[in-house]
Amino acid sequence: MLDPSSSEEESEELAEEESSKEVLAPAPAGARLSPSRTSESSGPGAGLQPGGRAGGGAGGGGGARPSSPSPSVASEKEKEELERLQKEEEERKRRLQLYVFVMRCIAYPFNAKQPTDMARRQQKISKQQLQIVKDRFQAFLNGETQIVADEAFINAVQSYFEVFLKSDRVARMVQSGGCSANDSREVFKKHIEKRVRSLPEIDGLSKETVLSSWMAKFDAIYRGEEDPRKQQARMTASAASELILSKEQLYEMFQNILGIKKFEHQLLYNACQLDNPDEQAAQIRRELDGRLQMADQIAKERKFPKFVSKEMENMFIEELKSSVNLLMANLESMPVSKGGSEFKLQKLKRSHNTSIIDLGEENENQLSKSDVVLSFSLEVVIMEVQGLKSLAPNRIVYCTMEVEGGEKLQTDQAEASKPTWGTQGDFSTTHALPAVKVKLFTESTGVLALEDKELGRVVLHPTPNSPKQSEWHKMTVSKNCPDQDLKIKLAVRMDKPQNMKHSGYLWAIGKNVWKRWKKRFFVLVQVSQYTFAMCSYREKKAEPQELLQLDGYTVDYTDPQPGLEGGRTFFNAVKEGDTVIFASDDEQDRILWVQAMYRATGQSHKPVPPTQVQKLNAKGGNVPQLDAPISQFYADRAQKHGMDEFISSNPCNFDHASLFEMVQRLTLDHRLNDSYSCLGWFSPGQVFVLDEYCARNGVRGCHRHLCYLKDLLERAENGAMIDPTLLHYSFAFCASHVHGNRPDGIGTVTVEEKERFEEIKERLRLLLENQITHFRYCFPFGRPEGALKATLSLLERVLMKDIVTPVPQEEVKTVIRKCLEQAALVNYTRLSEYAKIEENVGRLVTPAKKLEDTIRLAELVIEVLQQNEEHHAEAFAWWSDLMVEHAETFLSLFAVDMDAALEVQPPDTWDSFPLFQLLNDFLRADYNLCNGKFHKHLQDLFAPLVVRYVDLMESSIAQSIHRGFERESWEPVNNGSGTSEDLFWKLDALQTFIRDLHWPEEEFGKHLEQRLKLMASDMIESCVKRTRIAFEVKLQKTSRSTDFRVPQSICTMFNVMVDAKAQSTKLCSMEMGQEHQYHSKIDELIEETVKEMITLLVAKFVTILEGVLTKLSRYDEGTLFSSFLSFTVKAASKYVDVPKPGMDVADAYVTFVRHSQDVLRDKVNEEMYIERLFDQWYTSSMNVICTWLTDRMDLQLHIYQLKTLIRMVKKTYRDFRLQGVLDSTLNSKTYDTVRNRLTVEEATASVSEGGGLQGITMKDSDEEDEEDD
Repeated sequence: MLDPSSSEEESEELAEEESSKEVLAPAPAGARLSPSRTSESSGPGAGLQPGGRAGGGAGGGGGARPSSPSPSVASEKEKEELERLQKEEEERKRRLQLYVFVMRCIAYPFNAKQPTDMARRQQKISKQQLQIVKDRFQAFLNGETQIVADEAFINAVQSYFEVFLKSDRVARMVQSGGCSANDSREVFKKHIEKRVRSLPEIDGLSKETVLSSWMAKFDAIYRGEEDPRKQQARMTASAASELILSKEQLYEMFQNILGIKKFEHQLLYNACQLDNPDEQAAQIRRELDGRLQMADQIAKERKFPKFVSKEMENMFIEELKSSVNLLMANLESMPVSKGGSEFKLQKLKRSHNTSIIDLGEENENQLSKSDVVLSFSLEVVIMEVQGLKSLAPNRIVYCTMEVEGGEKLQTDQAEASKPTWGTQGDFSTTHALPAVKVKLFTESTGVLALEDKELGRVVLHPTPNSPKQSEWHKMTVSKNCPDQDLKIKLAVRMDKPQNMKHSGYLWAIGKNVWKRWKKRFFVLVQVSQYTFAMCSYREKKAEPQELLQLDGYTVDYTDPQPGLEGGRTFFNAVKEGDTVIFASDDEQDRILWVQAMYRATGQSHKPVPPTQVQKLNAKGGNVPQLDAPISQFYADRAQKHGMDEFISSNPCNFDHASLFEMVQRLTLDHRLNDSYSCLGWFSPGQVFVLDEYCARNGVRGCHRHLCYLKDLLERAENGAMIDPTLLHYSFAFCASHVHGNRPDGIGTVTVEEKERFEEIKERLRLLLENQITHFRYCFPFGRPEGALKATLSLLERVLMKDIVTPVPQEEVKTVIRKCLEQAALVNYTRLSEYAKIEENVGRLVTPAKKLEDTIRLAELVIEVLQQNEEHHAEAFAWWSDLMVEHAETFLSLFAVDMDAALEVQPPDTWDSFPLFQLLNDFLRADYNLCNGKFHKHLQDLFAPLVVRYVDLMESSIAQSIHRGFERESWEPVNNGSGTSEDLFWKLDALQTFIRDLHWPEEEFGKHLEQRLKLMASDMIESCVKRTRIAFEVKLQKTSRSTDFRVPQSICTMFNVMVDAKAQSTKLCSMEMGQEHQYHSKIDELIEETVKEMITLLVAKFVTILEGVLTKLSRYDEGTLFSSFLSFTVKAASKYVDVPKPGMDVADAYVTFVRHSQDVLRDKVNEEMYIERLFDQWYTSSMNVICTWLTDRMDLQLHIYQLKTLIRMVKKTYRDFRLQGVLDSTLNSKTYDTVRNRLTVEEATASVSEGGGLQGITMKDSDEEDEEDD
């Protein structure tokens, strides 16, 4: 913006340049009739411009275009072009006039202030910024940044990126201007809070620390490489709009809003004297008087707006007058000038109810001389003295200074050879024409001298208009002083007080005051905002000699008066019955006096200087008058450029309602396009200017808010994000006004206001219903925060019939229910479009593809419902049952597509179960939707499928058992055989699958569980029985000699039993009700079967032992074979070493036992079964040996029988003890019997045979152990 104090030459050049650009512009493209080209324009060449421009426009346009085949078409186009140009010119004029009014509001506000309590708006995210943010997050996910993060954070960012940043709803929100950086941050914060809360606790690391760390990383990703300090440094002018703005910033903002050029602003600024608070206060006083006159005229002519009630007409006049009275009171409470509040006299009030002062009240408002108080500050600076020739160079001189009636000050001492000081003295006085005395002294050298000697003096009478720079003054000296030509250089600066508007010497004569034509010193004093006085002062007097209160006077220029000698240029102040004539010595001083008095009187007529009138009549004089003041120069320039019509126009003659509607609309456009997410809220500076405009120009509050609502609704209907709270404020104001319940008591309501209110109310209702219907898209992810809740609250307010009666809740509920029903359809339609389900219509799609699409759609449906719960449920807290209905409606729409997809699936296919699991897991976790309408439909749909699936699985498992055992090789597989492992896996998988379905209906779920447990019990029973049969068959096929080795298959069969027992605990037991019914039954079967298998195996071992004993029976005493065998061995032993008879049998048996024990111990998985087997085996073996010995009680055992038995018994005992058989079992009575018998036989044999036993004995010996080992 150009500074108002810039030089006239610069401004003039700029204006001329702009003007010349306009003149030279091509007419068809940009020609625009400026005010300087109208018939009212004045200034150099004004008469030539319209014709020249018009001719240029037509001629230029004709020359540029090829000749048209149809002249009529061409003339039509020219006509349209001319109309367009005229409209543009009218719009430009309208904006310039509006800008003048706005400028005055900014220059001298007396009603409004810039609010400091408005919520700060966040920076808006643009499309480009959103794309940059997306790229930054993608770069982080690709690992292209230096930000270190764990997997949990990366997953959170990935989810945020996919769900939020890539969402089309967010893109739409950005387009609407309602998305701020804070919104995206808050969504992420909410997004990660659940994730962090679900993480396991870590010692020394709190969840809050993790949250703050994640948010810091998020900020780093969001910001990218930008330095936040640089970002703040790049704050633009629009970004500063949230702050309190200076006047220059407000001017610049409204230049942009109204499309005003810089040079136009400069011309208007200078011509309106916006930097002159006195001129602005005078302008306000004139406007307020004009409004009072207008109110009287309306009352007189009965030209009222159409009100809803006839009684409101008189009330309307009172409203007008009271609003003006309030403005007058506001103006009166303003300081007389900035910083001059001490001069305000509250007792002096102007009559507020009439535009013309009632003479009967004149005495009440009459000023006395004591009411006018002026206070001046003076600076006296003494520089140097010349002409001191008679004094010795080293004599001391000094000066004193005083303002008459005040204290005396003295300079420093100086030598007569160099009498310079530069000393400043500061004084204050109440005299308008003070006397300043300066004296020069020299120190007396005489012994008897009491006082210093005065060399000279000077007495000055400064005024505020006196020169401020230092000047030489001739000093008055005494006659006996040798230096008669003394001069002193000094400066006297007298400051003008705030309440002194103008001063100077004038000639004056009046009827009641200043009755003699003479020159006096006058001061125009402002006592209060509405009280001014013209005062004449004498020298050295604080009170005025005479004064004239200017209330009711009209000032104007006048011709020289015959018979009055003195004064060159005349003007007068006229009031009924009184005329005061003034005269000045030069034209410029006269213009300044008239302007100052014009501001003081508050008159509507603006005096025009005769020089300007002459210039208006002249044809070509463009040289500005040299004696005109700078304000006149600016006025001439404004007139030259066609601006005078805007400056001099009377604000009372304008329709400020329509002007305000225009400026408010343009301001809203500007606000919505700045860099803040304002949601329709004006900035503090904009609120201030609009408030001031409304108050100053009498714009009705209801009209203001109705226009605001209309503008906001238009933008909201076109997709802009508007804060419902803002709509609520304006709507509530209008509603209270229309229904006659305004807190400020204003009661008149026009028909137009009521009709517009009803129209806007209906539009607002439709908008709110539409927003609630599209709540997912109007308020994505619950942003802006609280907006949806405020929308519901506003809807409730809009549905009210009046301001007092609350709307029935059922009525509100009905409206919201209808909206949410439509919302379900909108949401599902858009979701299915997004999932591209609709594309498959009319094309051949495989059932598998259709099911896959349905599962994908189900995931999206669940995501939508979860987002509704997370982001929108709080807003619908009062209507939670309606949100449940909305969800059910939404799901019912999905059910149609789901049913269609399931119908085309082939029979007995189970690919649809993941769909059930997905939906059921979500629904059963939701308290409101669990076992709801859709959930029950889902169960009804899938219950037959589940039953059929279980039936087929049961049949399949039974067949696999049968086939498996027929082909079973009994090779070990995991914990059992191939068939058993397959069986148990299938049973477990089936039960896990059914359990994971989490069937919601308790009865059917229990039925499924019972059925599966019973099936498992039956299947395991079948497995156990088949294994038992296979075990017996296997044993029968094996060898009966000591060559027998326990095969792997036998161990595998044992392991199948072990595994069956373990699996039955899991697969066959019921958790409640019939406690372990199936489990105990199958458990008993397994125990019985294992017992039988152990018995069979032990029987096999016993059979082998009996075979060994049968071989030993051949050596029984008295048999032919034993005698022959004994003789043969004895005879042969004389010649060769004969092996010990019977030892090979014993060794073979012992090897068999040990191997069998090792195999069983190693291969069978159940220790308890091994112990039982070994116990039984040992006991049975001892019983068999005991029985064999008992049968030979009367016979002596053959030496070979004895040696073999001793070896077998000892080794059996020792091996079974090593295998963990308990001593109580080992040392049984049977064993004792066998041991005793063999001990006796050993003793008998040692006596009869001598060394026949060859060291084999029943006694324990280490040597024997070593030998055996």
